[in-house]
Amino acid sequence: MYKVSHIAAETGLKDYIRNYQDIDKFIVYCKQCDRYNACWSCPPFDFDTSEAISTYNTAYIIGTKVLLDSNVIKENTGWERCTKITYHIIEEIRRDLDKKLLSLEHAFPGSRAFFAGTCHICPKDECNRIKGKPCVFPERIRPSLESFGFDMAKTAAELLNIEMKWSLNGILPEYFTLVSGLFSTNNININRELIEN
Repeated sequence: MYKVSHIAAETGLKDYIRNYQDIDKFIVYCKQCDRYNACWSCPPFDFDTSEAISTYNTAYIIGTKVLLDSNVIKENTGWERCTKITYHIIEEIRRDLDKKLLSLEHAFPGSRAFFAGTCHICPKDECNRIKGKPCVFPERIRPSLESFGFDMAKTAAELLNIEMKWSLNGILPEYFTLVSGLFSTNNININRELIEN
């Protein structure tokens, strides 16, 4: 159905903030999404995002490239089918990837994981935020880099050497890319710790 490959990059956090963050620009996109103010891992946050990352000095960026089988692309045309298969594949990949990121966060105190997109733990329309209640799994959710205003297309292109692709006219792309991260005060061999294990 698909093949997965990973690539990672390391950069100083101050450089990453200076060159890749534009909170005002990307909050506009967040506000257009149906997860805005409806999911605990998405904006608006009840904390200052700049302050939340101020203690870290290194950004480890992880790109997960999902190469789709040509038959999957042919069989899943139309927006509804594209959306359904994309969500299914991302959910499968994120299950393992999120666990690895959380393991790294615990293995290296002074680290903070960022997942590739919104939360997938609870069903989409059942997040407790909609009901005005606290998150059921606060220890398992993490925000995404884009929710903190980071440019994912620029990050993928310049740090991971991957051009991001999306479905177009109801046709799946040949691949899509998930971008996650780990901010840390530790010196971590991210390829060995996350990608090779």
